[in-house]
Amino acid sequence: MNTNQVMGSTNFSKAIRIGVLGFGGLGQAAAKVLAPKREMILVAAADNKGYAYATEGLNAQDCIATYQSQGSVGYLEPFGTLSNRSIQELLESNQPVDGYFLALPNLPNDFIPTVVKQFINSGWRGVLVDAIKRTSAVEQLIALKEELQAAGITYMTGCGATPGLLTAAAAIAAQSYAEIHRVEITFGVGIANWEAYRATIREDIAHMPGYNVETARAMTDAEVEALLDKTNGVLTLENMEHADDVMLELAGICSRDRVTVGGVVDTRNPKKPLSTNVKVTGRTFEGKISTHTFTLGDETSMAANVCGPAFGYLKAGINLYQRGIHGIFTAAEIMPQFVK
Repeated sequence: MNTNQVMGSTNFSKAIRIGVLGFGGLGQAAAKVLAPKREMILVAAADNKGYAYATEGLNAQDCIATYQSQGSVGYLEPFGTLSNRSIQELLESNQPVDGYFLALPNLPNDFIPTVVKQFINSGWRGVLVDAIKRTSAVEQLIALKEELQAAGITYMTGCGATPGLLTAAAAIAAQSYAEIHRVEITFGVGIANWEAYRATIREDIAHMPGYNVETARAMTDAEVEALLDKTNGVLTLENMEHADDVMLELAGICSRDRVTVGGVVDTRNPKKPLSTNVKVTGRTFEGKISTHTFTLGDETSMAANVCGPAFGYLKAGINLYQRGIHGIFTAAEIMPQFVK
C-alpha cells in the first residue's frame, strides 16, 4: 500500500491526519476547529511562503502566532520550511497526510483546479475537500473527475456553508416536494475586520456590479479599504455566481436557473446583518405549494459554518476512500459525518 494512503479502518481507531492549505482567516479558523478533535489531527499547514509538518501534530496556536507575527508557518520552529513552492514541496516530501482542506483563495478562478492538478500529478492518494464558491470553478473541478478517479483521489467539492451546509439542507428539504420551484439562499456575515479574511472579501467584491474576478484580485488593500469606506463597510450581494446551482442540478433537485444566492457582508461588525437561511419552495404530490426554511443560528460565525461542514465532508470522504470509491462528489450528494 502507498504510504500516503489512509491507514486507519472505517471505525477511525487512528486519528485522521489533516493538512490545511492556505493559512489566512479560514485556514487559521480550520486549525482552531481541529484542535479539540480526537478523530482528526492537524499535521500539515501551508501558505504561499512556506509550510510546516509534524508527525505528532502541529499546535494550532503556535502556527497562528507564527503566521501572524512573521507572515508564514514556514518560520515555525522546528517544523517549518520556507518555500515559494510550498504545496509542491510539501507533496514532494511524501509526508503521510490522509486528507487536505483546501482553504485557498479562488482568485484567479482556476487557482484551486490548478492546485488539484498538482495533487493528481504528484502520485499522492487520499481525500481533498474545498469550500469553493463559484459555479465555473466547480465545473472545472468536475471536468477532472476521471483524472481524480485514476489518481486514487476522493474529492469533496463545495463543502463550506454556501455552497455546502445550505446546499445539503436544500437537498434534504426538497424531498417533501414533487417539484421544486425555487431555492433561495440568503446569507449574513459579520466580521470585525476585513483584513482577517482578505481573500474571502475580494471574492465577494468580484460578485458586485462593475467588478469581476480579475479586477477584484488586482485591487490593492488600500483600494479595498476605499470601497468599504464608500459602503460603510457593508457589501450587498445579489444573484451571485454560486455553485449551489450546479450542485443541486447535478443532484437532480432542480435546474440551476431556479437557484439564487445573495447576502450581506458587514466587514466592521461581528454581528450578522441578517440571519443566514435557505428557502425551498415547491409543489407537493397533493398539489399544495409550500416553503421550507432552514435558518442558521446568528451566533454561529462564518468560520464555524464553513470549517465544521468541510471537516464533516472530509470524514465522509475518508469513508468513501477506504471503500475504494474515488472521483469527485458534492455536498448535495453525500451526507457529512460529525467529527468527534
